Amino acid sequence: MTSLPDPFPIRPRGELDLQLRPPGSRSLTNRALLAAALASGQSRLSGLMTSEDTRAMRAGLCALGVVVEEDAEGASCWRVRGRAGRLRAPSATLDVGASGTTARFLAAAATLADGAVTLDGSPRMRARPIVELARALSELGATALVRGKDGCPPLWLAGGGLQGGRCRVSAARSSQFVSGLLLAAPCAERKVEIELQDGALVSRPFVDMTINVMRAFGAKPEWQGDARLTVPASGYQACDYFVEPDAQAAVYGFCAVAICGGRARVEGLPPGSVQGDLGLLDALEAMGCSVVREAERIVLCAPATGLRGIEVDGNAWPDAVLALAVVALFAEGPTTIRGIAHLRLKESDRLRALESELQRLGARARATADALRIEPGPPRAATIETFEDHRMAMSFALAGLRIPGVKIRDPGCVAKTWPGFFDALESW
Repeated sequence: MTSLPDPFPIRPRGELDLQLRPPGSRSLTNRALLAAALASGQSRLSGLMTSEDTRAMRAGLCALGVVVEEDAEGASCWRVRGRAGRLRAPSATLDVGASGTTARFLAAAATLADGAVTLDGSPRMRARPIVELARALSELGATALVRGKDGCPPLWLAGGGLQGGRCRVSAARSSQFVSGLLLAAPCAERKVEIELQDGALVSRPFVDMTINVMRAFGAKPEWQGDARLTVPASGYQACDYFVEPDAQAAVYGFCAVAICGGRARVEGLPPGSVQGDLGLLDALEAMGCSVVREAERIVLCAPATGLRGIEVDGNAWPDAVLALAVVALFAEGPTTIRGIAHLRLKESDRLRALESELQRLGARARATADALRIEPGPPRAATIETFEDHRMAMSFALAGLRIPGVKIRDPGCVAKTWPGFFDALESW
């Protein structure tokens, strides 16, 4: 679908019988790209997600002197010539756009450049705090100065390498600070020890995902209890790495079936996947869906007697919370999702956005400091504001599968993570 009408009308339909293989994981793609860029030798990455976020990471790495080329297999397979832990200072400001992973990961990696680096991004990125990461990098011997308002980008880094040692980081607002430190740590001059301030860490599965990718490239990060990580200064080694399908994309297929009825078969997700968004399946089971986890496939069936409201902690899978909130519109009884204060610091203030757009569709929705309560009401047609947020667009499009007259403003914003989302939706 090359040109999308704005607003984009969603076509209602009945029960679904979906068989879906999502594109490669954006989160894994960006982690693997950086590990390959810092490795010794040439890596081959296959199954990649191509989106605005992954293009931002690729462009940032290229600006730092990394060579990334498409393999003969095409856009989903890239070859990365690693720089053995030493990057080149760019000639211009490093523009990360609206990509949070790119901003946080490259902020840490840029300390390994041979000169100063200024990192900046979109207006929304200039409202997303990075000061916690800058402080931790300073404790590891880097010079990192936040030049934006309220602890947000632009960020200036002196480069020259990362000494290593001990640091404390506040990860109560974003796990990406921890992942950024981890990814740069093997290239420090000595072992890095990362202590979580107050033991707090949102979205831990994303940190575990980072650790798995690092190990695939020969690094040796280890948890020491629940509040400390250690990383030897061992560097990375190039490898062939396959990016598994995106659990964040699979969420929409699962939730579509929960809303419309029927069955979803999602292919390619291994039983041992550490992608945190698969935690949504437990919430959907609690609402009445049945889930069967097979080798390389997950099958979800909607309940025959309707969904029921639940209380659930969504801290570990914040992106999937938006889709679950839309599912809650069709449940019997209220749903409360707790532990999600960090949603206010994403591409939009997602708690506020969820509250307003769920109300637009007829629900009684109330956001507190760290929770959202949804009481279903008579559904009604609405044109949904997406606040330039891809997750808002994709999640609220699901409501239109069952409610006639739902339209999505700025549908093109899904290009950030899944450019083909509306094509896929139309095929369901």
